[in-house]
Amino acid sequence: MTIRKLLPVVLAGIGAVSVSPVMASMGNIGTTYGVLPSDLASAQALSMFNSQVSATYYNPAYLAKDSRGELTTGLLHADHELRASSVGGGSAPLRDGDILQDSPSQQVLLGMKTDLSSLTKYDHPLYLGFMLGVEKYGEEMLAFNSQTSTSGQYFEYGRQPLFLNLGGGTQIWRGLDMGLSARITLHSEAELVATSTLAGETSYETLNVSAKPSIRPIFGLNMDWGESFCGEGDSCWFNGLETAFSYRGYSNTNTTVDSTITIPGTVLDPGINLAITTIDSYQPNIYAAGLAYGQDRWRVGVTLEMQEWSRLEEELEGDTIKDQAVNTGGAPYELRFKDIVVPRIGGEFNINDTYKLTGGVAFSESPLDSNASLEVNYLDADKMILGLGLTAEYKSVPVLAYPVRFDLAYQYQQLDPREFDLYDRRSPSFPQSYETVEAEGDVHVFSGSITLKF
Repeated sequence: MTIRKLLPVVLAGIGAVSVSPVMASMGNIGTTYGVLPSDLASAQALSMFNSQVSATYYNPAYLAKDSRGELTTGLLHADHELRASSVGGGSAPLRDGDILQDSPSQQVLLGMKTDLSSLTKYDHPLYLGFMLGVEKYGEEMLAFNSQTSTSGQYFEYGRQPLFLNLGGGTQIWRGLDMGLSARITLHSEAELVATSTLAGETSYETLNVSAKPSIRPIFGLNMDWGESFCGEGDSCWFNGLETAFSYRGYSNTNTTVDSTITIPGTVLDPGINLAITTIDSYQPNIYAAGLAYGQDRWRVGVTLEMQEWSRLEEELEGDTIKDQAVNTGGAPYELRFKDIVVPRIGGEFNINDTYKLTGGVAFSESPLDSNASLEVNYLDADKMILGLGLTAEYKSVPVLAYPVRFDLAYQYQQLDPREFDLYDRRSPSFPQSYETVEAEGDVHVFSGSITLKF
């Protein structure tokens, strides 16, 4: 591609945000599905009590519960069949169960945890972990699409941008662990200055592209009540009881495109300025509290999450693609969000010394408080989430000195039917809706991983 053809390509790419299919979303794999198979299987009910490297996202304090290092690699595949059926009303033709979103999310996962105490002069253990997820099985680090839509678009599902967490945990008192980690996302900027002919051939081009990390905090605290208050070997009802608290700061992926174009004899200096700023993969502030109780062969857990989605309205005010939906003066097509509480219940059962079954259920209310959003036309619904998984840990493996763990998990999400009104300024019926649709769908998620202990 020659540099003189660069401008039409850039402008076409910018224009594609309003016509191309939905490729990304306001979700991320950790909140929408679960990071590792064990998280999917318990519907994230036991994620705050999981010592694997996904703890860097859910509860970094739990990194300190297992002194062994580990290296984990895995795959996640999420199939979406998200539909919208016309229920009458408006001026648009009726449609019957159109599939609006069926592009899968396909992540390659990589994580590592190790004890850094050997680097210090102290014997106190300090555990470091990182977790990485890359879309399209490792080929796409920045899956991103932001658009308006005349047919409706689903709010939370789709391909996901780079998932990266880095953090550590340590014991601060007998039975009490604390951890800190960082959720890292990318904020990208592109600036183009050029002179162009009416045919779109450019000259005197300057193109600057940059990306910088955005770092948001995650804090975790975990208490093992038996270890804290029961003597060694004592029979105590506190044995097996754990509580945990975590805070995950809000984050998003952000892209800004700024171009200045002059056309000699037609558009003089300072030229036409086209500026677009848009966000994607938004995660709200999340406050989570969990309780787990277990004995030799089983463990059950309950987690409650408060997700602060109402702040997204302020974020979208600065989004040049979606801002028209949140600044309508209280019109019936104004986009609104609400804070939600997500309950999760899960359990584990050790079949024998090698195999373990994990299951969980959760209910996630939709954070979308409005049934319309001008031109953006977001669709979402309450979700019932069911998970099931199998873990096999082989303690004696040829060549290897430490155990090897295999995890497989399946998760099903059912979206309850919900009606939405679709609005577009270009519609002859505006300011009335041009169509009413019923949104519903199914999501099937499959995940597997291998963990090497060391």
